[in-house]
Amino acid sequence: MAFYVYMVLCSDESIYAGQADNLEARLAAHNDGRFRGFTFTRRPVRLIFQASLPTRQEAIEAERQIKGWSRAKKLALSAGDWELLERLPLRRQP
Repeated sequence: MAFYVYMVLCSDESIYAGQADNLEARLAAHNDGRFRGFTFTRRPVRLIFQASLPTRQEAIEAERQIKGWSRAKKLALSAGDWELLERLPLRRQP
């Protein structure tokens, strides 16, 4: 079974990162309002990045790492701009 880390672009242009074992179902749940969390008032959402990982723990760790990144770093990841991704700071600045 594969596990996924993903990012969605919300209707207000914010970026949400999450992890799931069924990505299609998770995206449907974000868009139909089954989750009352961050994306509920920011629908619809659009998938901008996904990566398959072998274990749930690795997906959770990747999600936590991405959530700490700046918007610029998240967008570089979604665009596959590895050069920019490496140049940007590891964490958000205070």
